[in-house]
Amino acid sequence: MSESLLSVGKIVNTHGIRGELKVLLQTDFPEVRFAPKAKLMMIHPERGDQIAVTVTTARPYKQMYIVKFDEYENINEVEKFKGFELKVSKENSVELPENEYYFHEIIGCRVVNEEGDEIGVIEEILRPGANDVWVVKLPTRKELLLPVIDDVVLDVDVKAKLVKVHLMEGLL
Repeated sequence: MSESLLSVGKIVNTHGIRGELKVLLQTDFPEVRFAPKAKLMMIHPERGDQIAVTVTTARPYKQMYIVKFDEYENINEVEKFKGFELKVSKENSVELPENEYYFHEIIGCRVVNEEGDEIGVIEEILRPGANDVWVVKLPTRKELLLPVIDDVVLDVDVKAKLVKVHLMEGLL
């Protein structure tokens, strides 16, 4: 079940006494994910307990969001949810502009060079700053850090799970 869910946030603490929660964002679309009446799943990271909730209100707060759910009225009811992850089904994913992709679409893609030679498979995505970096697992058990810039990433075909790249000097 959790394979068909996308993470949108993590509950890090309570806020006030009226059942509000501080949520660390894991989405680029908080205004969609935490809109009033939005449906989310609260999932315990180890046990996998799943609780369906509906957003009542949400507002930005520092680098987080303060979220209140219809189902809970006070701090005593929500305190046990610290550490829970907030997820949404993949079917409810927001349509992205051209040349933008979800992490789950990129991870697992095969990477080939311009000549079609197999390089490896994308295993992880890092976000160090100006641009993302794809971690490509090479057949030699080493990793290649691939900057996601136009000069390097030539073509991404998420349906075929294939990424064509230009290996600039010094990348390998």
